[in-house]
Amino acid sequence: MTTKNAVFIYSSEFEKYSYPPEHPFNTVRAKRVRDIVYSMGMLSGSRISEVAPKPAERIVLKKFHTARYLHALKIAAAGHLDAEALQMGIGSQDCPVFKGLYEYSALAAGGTLTAAKMILSGDAEIAFNPSGGYHHAGPELAAGFCYINDVALACTVLTEQKKRVLYLDVDVHHGDGVVNEFYGRSDVLTISFHQNPKTLFPGTGFENEIGTGAGYGYCVNVPLPVGTYDQVYMKAFKTIVLPLTRAYNPDVIVFELGADALAGDPLANLRLTNNVYAEIINHLMSFDKPIVATGGGGYNVENTVRAWALAWSIFCGADRDEDTSHAMGGVFLESTEWQAGLRDRALAVAEQQRNAVELTIETVIRKIKKSVFPIHGL
Repeated sequence: MTTKNAVFIYSSEFEKYSYPPEHPFNTVRAKRVRDIVYSMGMLSGSRISEVAPKPAERIVLKKFHTARYLHALKIAAAGHLDAEALQMGIGSQDCPVFKGLYEYSALAAGGTLTAAKMILSGDAEIAFNPSGGYHHAGPELAAGFCYINDVALACTVLTEQKKRVLYLDVDVHHGDGVVNEFYGRSDVLTISFHQNPKTLFPGTGFENEIGTGAGYGYCVNVPLPVGTYDQVYMKAFKTIVLPLTRAYNPDVIVFELGADALAGDPLANLRLTNNVYAEIINHLMSFDKPIVATGGGGYNVENTVRAWALAWSIFCGADRDEDTSHAMGGVFLESTEWQAGLRDRALAVAEQQRNAVELTIETVIRKIKKSVFPIHGL
């Protein structure tokens, strides 16, 4: 693979805002990723740059969200929480009101939209916004820690320019807000890998949810059993995503890189290491398509920060430099326990777990190949 023009989207403005201290979502993750990649020299170079986004304008936000919802969000953030806002999910336990809520959400969306615009202009071939990935928000709904759906907006902006979009979501939770928006369309192929909806929020994303009308066959859901581990996850990825991507031949890939599928996440039950994300990114880059990448979930902060720093190292080509990779060890991460750099240790898999998980995922793969693949000539 040749080195791409890679843009890291970040601004110190993000540091002004935070969810309530008792909330699982920690906005400091993006800053910590930025600190690590900066300290390792991965924000400079002939084809690497860092860009500070501006908040998304209301007129752009209205491409996905209703004016009524945006107004409710803004006045709630100013201290006026009414019954209508509560009906929209604003002020719930998952989506609390906090100081600067609207400004933070607009800035995060602005980051992902900046990434999309730089892809469209040709100024970037890969753009990564670790402060993005709010895939649960609906046109008039705050849900799952998400207020403004930046990834749905990015897909919309790209399709307005007649781009065919592959939306790949590896967050442990189903990317329902994006899937719902494009469920009847064929210009966005949505593929979501997530924990079985019977065991995790939001309770959607079964194999038989494959789109409707013009979008029939353009929605792919891959529910994964509790305990899913690297090798079987990658088998599903290679069997499903690679042939569908080749058949669909997108113009742009939008990649929601939630890190809550990693082992040790307090809100989920999969057992991945970040080596899976590294392998996925290498596969995506091999298609030689521009990529808009975002953060997402990830509630073990240490694991999430390391995963996203590793992701950026691959996006910008640093991971291929053996000297740089060796330097990714304890000094930068303030730990001497694990000297393989940003990559996680491999995890042992018990035979009982292996058998149970493999059988379930084989069934999922078989269903998807039967229902979706023929629509794409596979």
